[in-house]
Amino acid sequence: MSDEHVKTPADHIGDTLVQLKEMRHYAKNNVETLTTAWLLYDGELSKLKQAQRIADLMDRQAQLHEALEQAIAGLEELQEKLKPEPAADA
Repeated sequence: MSDEHVKTPADHIGDTLVQLKEMRHYAKNNVETLTTAWLLYDGELSKLKQAQRIADLMDRQAQLHEALEQAIAGLEELQEKLKPEPAADA
């Protein structure tokens, strides 16, 4: 007999949630860093005709962050549904 734990679907969802929440954290930090750089260099980037390139990246990063939020919310709902029912007291 093996001592290894066989992962349930709920376990896999939990693992995925941990990874998505980590991605969300880094996505948020990336947006904040990019926004800071944008604010500092907007004038110079505009002069060099590079401002739109950075604005597009900021939009895409924000879209990723929103998609992560939606995926996390959906998986958290599913995880809640997969929790075993509490044992009824006899």
